Amino acid sequence: MAITVPRRQLFIGGQWTDPVRRQTLPVVNPATEDIIGYIPAATSEDVELAVEAARKALTTNKGKDWSRASGAVRARYLRAIAAKVTERKSELANLEAIDCGKPLDEAAWDMDDVAGCFEYYADLAEGLDAKQKAPLSLPLDSFKGYVLKEPIGVVGLITPWNYPLLMAVWKVAPALAAGCTAILKPSELASVTCLELADICREVGLPPGVLNILTGLGTEAGAPLASHSHVDKIVFTGSTATGSNIMTSAAKLVKPVSLELGGKSPIIVFDDVEIDKAVEWTMFGCFWTNGQICSATSRLLVHEKIADKFLDKLVKWTKNIKISNPFEEGCRLGPVVSKGQYEKVVKFVSNARKEGATVLCGGARPEHLKKGYFVEPAIISNVTTSMEIWRDEVFGPVLCVKTFSTEDEAIQLANDSQYGLAGAVLSNDLERCDRISKALEAGIVWVNCSQPCFCQAPWGGTKRSGFGRELGEWGLENYLSVKQVTQYISNEPWGWYKAPSKL
Repeated sequence: MAITVPRRQLFIGGQWTDPVRRQTLPVVNPATEDIIGYIPAATSEDVELAVEAARKALTTNKGKDWSRASGAVRARYLRAIAAKVTERKSELANLEAIDCGKPLDEAAWDMDDVAGCFEYYADLAEGLDAKQKAPLSLPLDSFKGYVLKEPIGVVGLITPWNYPLLMAVWKVAPALAAGCTAILKPSELASVTCLELADICREVGLPPGVLNILTGLGTEAGAPLASHSHVDKIVFTGSTATGSNIMTSAAKLVKPVSLELGGKSPIIVFDDVEIDKAVEWTMFGCFWTNGQICSATSRLLVHEKIADKFLDKLVKWTKNIKISNPFEEGCRLGPVVSKGQYEKVVKFVSNARKEGATVLCGGARPEHLKKGYFVEPAIISNVTTSMEIWRDEVFGPVLCVKTFSTEDEAIQLANDSQYGLAGAVLSNDLERCDRISKALEAGIVWVNCSQPCFCQAPWGGTKRSGFGRELGEWGLENYLSVKQVTQYISNEPWGWYKAPSKL
């Protein structure tokens, strides 16, 4: 399939704009290793222009055009964007698949979720109007008070490459619904569909400067965005190391941040499960999106009574996964996103073997694919809790395995991580599932499944997986500032100070 990557510029102030330094970055198809286009490479000068445009859009006409407009006004734009995404679903899915390597079926599913996310936050934008001036119950009759929810201001949104458009929209949709103006900086490894979002915003007539999109390197564009004194908040999804750097930059300005960072999530499988069903959810939890998921349940804890049978089936099912170009019918595992990521994943498997673990399958290039950044999904057993493969995030199709004998042991092993993004428990005993859901140190828990995600439900982690919540009503609150207004309503003077004597 011949797919042309559109040649786009930066999107600043509602206009296509060349980068100040006129630099570009190549777009590499991870399935073929071919350069298929170029994206503009923004630098600090372009960040200045984008922040200026966003600040202007925030205050134009005293904010009446956007930030102080009714939520219903903003909702109309969000719904128009959703309709355009649906209209262009096939084109966008093709671009997503060729840019980041995910199977086309997954990319198409993502586009449905993108449109749904805009629709959901359009509804919440409308609902925001009714919540303004919510009255406060005060203990003194001489006062009345209410609460205003106002946009936090200009926000910087820095997003990853595993769900290039969807995770961008997780931030863009609620930010715009709240009345913020934004600068989006997608990952340089997969930016193509985010530039198409700019084209859609232009088509629907989104007011200039409300959403600005800068592609480029993190060091050249992301860092100056994070440290900019006129950006009121940074929202970031990515590695824990980069998140820590963003916190450091923001701390100097006492700037709020929300961070969704790494993970090494557990999936606990008890001995009362239906094995075939549990095997499939275990695979889906780790190998979906080519294994490149921050919430991947990549640590399998399986009850010792069923471990041998379970792993035998798991290996057979895993070897049966169709690994191919993302555009081949039935593809269920495409390439990882880049050469660097490919080398990182293969090294993790090699290091596990050197540390004494057993590689039951995978971890190398498939024999039938001579080009592209393809890695066979790996299952690694005989793992100890001190091994790198147990402790560190791989961000690739690699599952490590330990057994357990008791519920308490399973919980202890599950929580043995610096991360706390997600966790899953598979058992027919729902009371047990409830106990474990409460005991897991994670922001997300799945029961008898792994990885379902709905824009109505909060998303985020604990520990070194970050803080703050995206999606649901919590996602909208991320971009709102709360203001109390209190009025003195008595006709009597306050009477605290004695009046001067009259002459």
